[in-house]
Amino acid sequence: MFKGQLISWANINPANDLPAWLGGRYLPQLNYNLNLPRTRLFDIEASANLFGNTGFHPFDTAVTDGDIRPYRLWARYSAPQFEFRLGLQKINFGSASLLRPLMWFDQIDPRDPIQFTDGVWGALGRYYFLNNANIWVWGLYGNKNPRGWDIAKTSKRQPEFGGRIQYPVPKGEAGLSFHHRTADTRGLNGAVPAFAKVPETRIGLDVKLDLVVGCWVEASWATNRKSLEEFTNQELINAGVDYTFGIGNGLYAIFEQLLVSYGEEAFSFSNTTTLSLVSLSYPIGLFDNLGAILYIDWANGKVYNFVNWTIQFDRTALYVMGYWNPKDNRIPTQNSTQNLYAGVGVQLLFLFNH
Repeated sequence: MFKGQLISWANINPANDLPAWLGGRYLPQLNYNLNLPRTRLFDIEASANLFGNTGFHPFDTAVTDGDIRPYRLWARYSAPQFEFRLGLQKINFGSASLLRPLMWFDQIDPRDPIQFTDGVWGALGRYYFLNNANIWVWGLYGNKNPRGWDIAKTSKRQPEFGGRIQYPVPKGEAGLSFHHRTADTRGLNGAVPAFAKVPETRIGLDVKLDLVVGCWVEASWATNRKSLEEFTNQELINAGVDYTFGIGNGLYAIFEQLLVSYGEEAFSFSNTTTLSLVSLSYPIGLFDNLGAILYIDWANGKVYNFVNWTIQFDRTALYVMGYWNPKDNRIPTQNSTQNLYAGVGVQLLFLFNH
């Protein structure tokens, strides 16, 4: 089966050096499924990322960028309680909704309506128990770029490995995750001591409960075997709730509080940043939705505002977005889209699925 997604956007930000941006992305995708005996399945997914954009100051300056690269390329064997997937794939997990300490293998920006993120090369196996518990085991190779909360890239030709256990608890589920890699801290302009190989271990814990409101806690600790001074240890702790208020068609609200800490000693909390996030979503009708996201960076005294009006049909969607943010964008969790959302501006995004 062949399908695809075409995305185009225009961004206007008068205060930027390049106040106007135009861009496009096409994600063609090919899927093949082979049904095997005893409810087994073998399937393949191959997709590419073709993108380009240009930023310009009218009648003066223009900058262009573009590339073609694989987006997903994996093969999977699955049985009723087991699956194994090999190749370029998306791996994500955890209980938090937006400010995610367990964002170990992706870079999803909560403000991005497409939720675009690159994948990682590796193998992932999952086993599902009859009581809804499940075990994940993965190994990665060939992923050098920083991801999520990484402060440094991964050393070349160094494998990564890890795993996760999810287990049902009363009113919800809990998870324990582990990951090990070798980091390369060179090329960071002296901000971190330079080493070609730094063993790094991450441990994550998350719990999500469905009570009167949905609530969760998610935490991650990363520690390095070599001294990176204040970046030797990293602690991330998120607590959040969500609830749908019986107002009109239903107002869905999320609140999350995130603590980010770095220190030479583990859990010293000597260098911390606190972020608060409020997300609101309200369906105006069958096809329209109005959303808003508010970030507060308490340590730096910064407030980030984002609104989004969505008009969505079966194959097409139009997103009209406005933002009012500090020009010096310090939200630490976002991918390259943060450059477009710095300052005050408007973005139009059109999506077509075929």
